[in-house]
Amino acid sequence: MRLGRMQTRVGQARTMETEMEKLAAEALKLRPDERATLAQRLLASLDGDDEIEEAWAAEVERRIGEVESGAVQLIPIAEALAHIRAGLR
Repeated sequence: MRLGRMQTRVGQARTMETEMEKLAAEALKLRPDERATLAQRLLASLDGDDEIEEAWAAEVERRIGEVESGAVQLIPIAEALAHIRAGLR
């Protein structure tokens, strides 16, 4: 009985692999902008936690607000990296 189940799973995996290859071939026929949109949608479908996304969106808004209000000061990346490097010495 075990061998039968294993053979069924192998067959299903091959079918899925073939279907994915067909799907990928079709996707590659799309224009670059369409492929980019499809890729974004597929990646977004992997992110299943809306609560985390909402928390990050709120954090981004909070940080933008701090910058716009002058509560924090932005510094150039070269200056920030120099400061970090100095701290590592």
